[in-house]
Amino acid sequence: MAQRDWADKDFYKLLEVQESASKSDIKKAYRKLAQRYHPDANKGDRGAEQRFKEISEAHAVLSNEQKRKEYDEMRSLLAAGGQRFYGFRPGQGSGGVRVNVGDIGDIFGGGGGRGSIFDDLFGGAGREPRRGRDLETEVTLTFDEAVNGTTVTLAQGGKTRIPTGIADGARIKVPGKGENDPFGGPGDLYVRVRVEPHRLFTPKGNGDLEITVPVTFPEAALGANITVPTLDDEVTVKLPPGTQNGKTLRVRGRGAPRRTGGNGDLLVKVEVDVPQKLSRKEKEALERFAEEHTASPRRLLEDELHNTQRAS
Repeated sequence: MAQRDWADKDFYKLLEVQESASKSDIKKAYRKLAQRYHPDANKGDRGAEQRFKEISEAHAVLSNEQKRKEYDEMRSLLAAGGQRFYGFRPGQGSGGVRVNVGDIGDIFGGGGGRGSIFDDLFGGAGREPRRGRDLETEVTLTFDEAVNGTTVTLAQGGKTRIPTGIADGARIKVPGKGENDPFGGPGDLYVRVRVEPHRLFTPKGNGDLEITVPVTFPEAALGANITVPTLDDEVTVKLPPGTQNGKTLRVRGRGAPRRTGGNGDLLVKVEVDVPQKLSRKEKEALERFAEEHTASPRRLLEDELHNTQRAS
């Protein structure tokens, strides 16, 4: 859909939002509808594919502050008594939008200059060829696809390569796959990438992965060798004696592939597991430990409390 046809589309209605909707509301509405009508979720449904394209076009305009402003101004102009028109260019006789104004640029404070909606609406005789609007779409990848890279099929047609180690929320530019302008060339397509979470690993950037590993109190206190899964197999991690809850151990080169080559690191976050139920023998053993271990982990707090009481 070219910009000169924007007058025939109610983008707010397409996204099911009010004209006063905030940028955040528009984004939420787009993501909800895009997920519902995405071609991957509606195989062979041409109606859903067309709806997805319309939703993407509406979002491309309303999510852009300048384009939305121009779109709203154009709608106001038509609502004030203008008429829709097609193929009108200066010097081609009657037709077009009829309003009691002299210069459309004066109404919108210069908004009718090169590159605006009104440049498309009222022609551009003598100007250099234009390019079509940029479009945006969204794809969802599994964690493994994002880590290793993959090729996806786009709703606009064609395929594009997703590079290794792509992050959730990344935006990829596909040149020449945007809207085509009959008086110029095509715009570009921007692909927003969403990555499904993994049940064990959390990406931390630059190929690093974090995994939380529960350990017992004896393992944390005495030290131990623990087996930790990686993307490929497993690795043995040495837990030093006296390891505190929340401590992170780094295993070099056992993370995800990096876009620049090599692998990131595996970050092993220790979580000391406190048993909720104890057998009689376990309880007796811990009571004996408590009798022997008299140092308080709250000594700093107790000193501060003692100083406060003494000062008062």
